[in-house]
Order: sequence, then C-alpha cells, then structure tokens
Amino acid sequence: MARFSPLEWPVFRQFRSGDPTGRGSSVTSAKTRAITPRTSTADAVVKSVCPYCAVGCGQNVFVRDNKVVQIEGDPDSPISRGRLCPKGAASEQLVNAPSRVTQVLYRAPRGKDWQTLDLETATDMIADRFLEARRKHWQDTDQHGSPLRRTMGIASLGGATIDNEENYLIKKLFTAAGAIQIENQARI
Repeated sequence: MARFSPLEWPVFRQFRSGDPTGRGSSVTSAKTRAITPRTSTADAVVKSVCPYCAVGCGQNVFVRDNKVVQIEGDPDSPISRGRLCPKGAASEQLVNAPSRVTQVLYRAPRGKDWQTLDLETATDMIADRFLEARRKHWQDTDQHGSPLRRTMGIASLGGATIDNEENYLIKKLFTAAGAIQIENQARI
C-alpha cells in the first residue's frame, strides 16, 4: 500500500490541478476512476418491458454470460422515454434474487410438503382442472329454458401487472370458456 500523502487530499488536488470549485477530476479518487459500469461489459442488450404495472415502460436488459447484470430504462421507448420508477429500476434485483423460486412447486390437497414439478406436467394439471370445472358446473339453460351457456365453476381475478392488451386477451379467453366472473385488481 502506498504511503499516505496530505497532498492527495481533495482540497489540495483542487488547487494543484486548477479546479478550485471542486467539480472536476480533482475530487475523483483513483478507485472511482478505475470503476467501469456494468453496462460496458455486457455481451448483449435485450429490449424488454417492466413487469410491475400496466404502464409498460421499456427496459434495456444488459446480459453477460447469460446472466442479467443491469436493467435500465429504454430511451427509445415512447412510453417511458428511458425513465423507470423505483420498482422498475430495481428489476435486476427481482431477476437475480438468491431466494427467487425458479421451479414449479406443488402441494397436494391436505399435503404438508411441497414437491417440484416440471412445467409441462403443471400446465397439464391446470388445463385438466380448468376443463373439469367448466364441464362440471356448465349451465346451458335456466329454469325457463332461456339460453345461459355459462359456467359458474371458473372465475378470473387478474392483476395490475399486465397491460391492456393482455387483459383484453384474458377477457376473451375466459368469456369464450363461458366464465362470467372476470375481474381485475386494477379496477377493484
């Protein structure tokens, strides 16, 4: 380690380098000058959309060695023009959190322990239960013979983290399946 010199104090460096206001390189330490941004070492920049709210702010996702290293606002986005709220700016922490669950977990009815399932098995289980609930609770007509063509066994409660287009498609899907209880958290 180099011997400490009072001449390296920022106030002395200011006057020695001709930067009396202390707004230039004289107040930057050697350690700070050696730091490089994470974005400069990225292998690729992927365009994405913030996952939090329905605004749909654009994000630039910086990837190195198939790992997300930084997420910033996309200046090309007409919605956010490079700006992100605090939650959107912290998206990288969501992706790289050590406690993030990355496998499908399933707990059988009245079970005590969780087990991991592959995605295809879990998707098939959901589809089977959806179709069974639709079939079991289907109402074709009411007591007067008027057509109903609905099911009371399926409901949808959407979240505010999806945008208008996704909400539109979910509404179309559940309506086509015969569900009439379709709600969204953003409207409640």
